[in-house]
Amino acid sequence: MEEPILNKPNKDYCAPVHTTEHILNRTMDNMFHCGRAFSAHIEQRKSKCDYHFEAESVPTEEQLKAVEAKVNEVIQMNLPVTTEIVKREDAASLFDLSRLPEEAGDYLRLVHVGDYDVCPCIGEHAQNTSEIKSFRIISSSYNDGIFRLRWKAELAE
Repeated sequence: MEEPILNKPNKDYCAPVHTTEHILNRTMDNMFHCGRAFSAHIEQRKSKCDYHFEAESVPTEEQLKAVEAKVNEVIQMNLPVTTEIVKREDAASLFDLSRLPEEAGDYLRLVHVGDYDVCPCIGEHAQNTSEIKSFRIISSSYNDGIFRLRWKAELAE
């Protein structure tokens, strides 16, 4: 098989913080069935993720503490972060590729965070969750169906 051509990331993410986003997205979807963030801004200093929520199902402070605890629990598992290349049509049966541009090509890279999460992604990632020290939710807000979560990942030294 010839080497597939993959898209390059259009942003230089801090790899461990980007990996934290994957863990957060899996946790949010597991707990609230809200899907992955439809919009995210990932930076080493602080990050944000936006999710679609109905007003009556917006997470409470207690639920957000549970999200924070679960993300930190997963980080502490020292999970390997690995990738695999798959055909786009194979990925389409497993993932929502609606946000993926046509020019993304015939092959996609799937990023696995241990057995906890897997999703298509072109960004840079940690090699192991041990590169992340901790996760903390800074604040949250809700407006017109959008739940915004602001958070910070502290990196291991």
